Amino acid sequence: MSVYVYELPSKFNSDLLRNCTRLNRYRNLCPDVVNHGLGQPLSEPIWFAPYQFAVEEIFHARMLNHPCRTNDPARANLFYVPFYGGFHMSSMGRETNYTARDELAVQLAEHVEQQQPWWGRRNGKDHFMVLGRTAWDFMRSDRQQGVVDYGSNTLLNLPAVRNMSVFVVERHPSEGNNQLGIPYPSYFHPYTVDQVRDWQRKVAGSNRPYLFSYIGARRKEGVAAAIRDELMQQCSESEHCMLLNCTADASKCSDPKEVLRVMMASRFCLQPRGDSFTRRSVFDSLLAGCLPVLFSRHTAYTQYQMYLPENTTSYSVFLWEDEKMISDNGLRKVNIEEELMKIGSGKVEEMRKVVVDLIPRLTFAHPNASGDKGFEDVVDVALSSLLRLVY
Repeated sequence: MSVYVYELPSKFNSDLLRNCTRLNRYRNLCPDVVNHGLGQPLSEPIWFAPYQFAVEEIFHARMLNHPCRTNDPARANLFYVPFYGGFHMSSMGRETNYTARDELAVQLAEHVEQQQPWWGRRNGKDHFMVLGRTAWDFMRSDRQQGVVDYGSNTLLNLPAVRNMSVFVVERHPSEGNNQLGIPYPSYFHPYTVDQVRDWQRKVAGSNRPYLFSYIGARRKEGVAAAIRDELMQQCSESEHCMLLNCTADASKCSDPKEVLRVMMASRFCLQPRGDSFTRRSVFDSLLAGCLPVLFSRHTAYTQYQMYLPENTTSYSVFLWEDEKMISDNGLRKVNIEEELMKIGSGKVEEMRKVVVDLIPRLTFAHPNASGDKGFEDVVDVALSSLLRLVY
């Protein structure tokens, strides 16, 4: 396999990072886009605190040093278009002019389709890009004119882009035929297989005194608010649950060491949907060997088929669709502790072994890792899977 990495005009990627103070209307992202997108280093050189939407920068850095990269497009099986579309989308949060919002995305599509001769070889079918946001952020339609939203554009609706494959951290479950789910980045970014194995041994041998845990903040309204309130309530009522309330103590929830401490002390980690269907915390829990308990099939099962086993019960627990978790009269339908207690210790150990074995393929190796690092990471899985799909 050979992959050609386009050298796009800098306005499509690196220039966006230079304006890092304007990438998000809520926070300064400059500390988050350093170290190839891995963010601030933690105590050891393979541990970082990445911004959850930094996948496009991390992936690009990995590809620039990837053993499958070729500088000869005539030899390439795949063509990677390193557009930082997620960073651009979030930078346009206050832009009310839809034409201005869409301008860079339109220019990107025109540049690749009209100015790159290798596009015509397969009409873009062998081209791909990676976006660090959910698909919903790039699927605004004209029907939404006048609707208050947050910087969304029409990138994924452009004909040229629809011919490509697009990796996103959350795909549209029913309309995203060319969309492929890619894991959110977590904290672990190893160079070698020995570093991976050391972590796997630590996870497998971790003492887990709590049956389950929940880490999360409240939401103001809707299904997400109802299910989170219920999970917090059930966890706080159980002596077998460890609760990290991010509404009450946001500093702990933003501390990777504290998050991993809670998850590694727990056999199961409750994972309701986030602001959208998916949640970065699912991958944090898998990294920690904590079996995810899901409440929507779209949180993982319809998203990351390239990365997670087809047999969903081998690594996770699905209790109930979140909107059905609580009845109309507010009475509890599911007692989480009782349901998890039904799963025998032998089955739990079998599931954890599956999760521990998954860790390498759910990890972004450090961009400076050598080509013979000894394990397949997120990027390797993406490329090999995409090659099979395209050809």
